[in-house]
Amino acid sequence: MNHIETERLILSEFSLDDAPFILEMLNDPGWLKFIGDRGVKSLEDAQDYIANKLQKGFKEQGFGMLLVKLKGSETSIGTCGLLKREYLDDMDIGFAFLPAFRGKGYAFEAATAVIEDGKERLRINRFLAFTDAKNDASISLITKLGLEFERLMTDFPEDDTEIRLYGKGL
Repeated sequence: MNHIETERLILSEFSLDDAPFILEMLNDPGWLKFIGDRGVKSLEDAQDYIANKLQKGFKEQGFGMLLVKLKGSETSIGTCGLLKREYLDDMDIGFAFLPAFRGKGYAFEAATAVIEDGKERLRINRFLAFTDAKNDASISLITKLGLEFERLMTDFPEDDTEIRLYGKGL
């Protein structure tokens, strides 16, 4: 996979050069509150995260989280992509954007493009998404994408907070 383009965005695989962005993103208060601390505190940590987390999915499965940039300026604004977690039956869509780029429709645009790519390239016919039950912005985006609430996950492997699981069959 090279990249996905939308009207305003370019989504592409992460490179080690994206470490400053990853360092900023993973230490954003919103990320820390709703996604969790990944222990990325330096550029070296960020490069390790890119190599061993973000690039690994593409090498092993052909999909994963993508870097989202604005067309024209090439400004890195967020991440969006597909993940296959062993504790979920279907792929889930994940997304996170820096504060200055939230509420502008970028996440919806990126997520819609990722879903379309998943349907066409990977032949996925069902998508999941999950979020902290208190993350109203993510819940709003997930439902705007057409996913419907399925259940609460109280036994979530990575967290002890209440997680809402959404799904959509195509």
